[in-house]
Amino acid sequence: MKKIAVVLIAVACLAALPATAQDGAPVDVAVFDFELIDSSLEGEMMGENPDETRRTAALGAQLRQAFDEADGFEVIDIAPVADEASRRSLQRCGGCDVTLAGQVGAELAVTGTVQKVSNLILNINIYIRDVETGETLRAMSADIRGNTDESWQRGMDWLIRNRLDLGA
Repeated sequence: MKKIAVVLIAVACLAALPATAQDGAPVDVAVFDFELIDSSLEGEMMGENPDETRRTAALGAQLRQAFDEADGFEVIDIAPVADEASRRSLQRCGGCDVTLAGQVGAELAVTGTVQKVSNLILNINIYIRDVETGETLRAMSADIRGNTDESWQRGMDWLIRNRLDLGA
């Protein structure tokens, strides 16, 4: 019985995002840069990898572009809060993503992480929260194999197409 309840909750959380605000205007979305969570032995021994830093930035740009091209969404410029967002872990800051998104006038806060377990096993995660309530509307994940530009891009493409349903 508990498994059924968990499944029903998970399905409810995957409900479609609002494509337009109640007044028919596009929904304003703040898409923050992705964060790398490197729990790999390589990361521990070698430190920051410039290729992964570049790929992490590219994921944020790719997701912003997908929202920008989708009907019913308006991507808000996060430049006024970008420095503060980059200094914090938006996944562990107790809702600062929602606060920062609200400061730039967004209705939705979109954050993401890439968790690197090893050079072979990585995971891309996207979280969408309602700025007014702080509620998590969607959380999605894609496992990728291989630490390459192509694998990261394909993982994000899959999430956009199959979990966000933005048509990209």
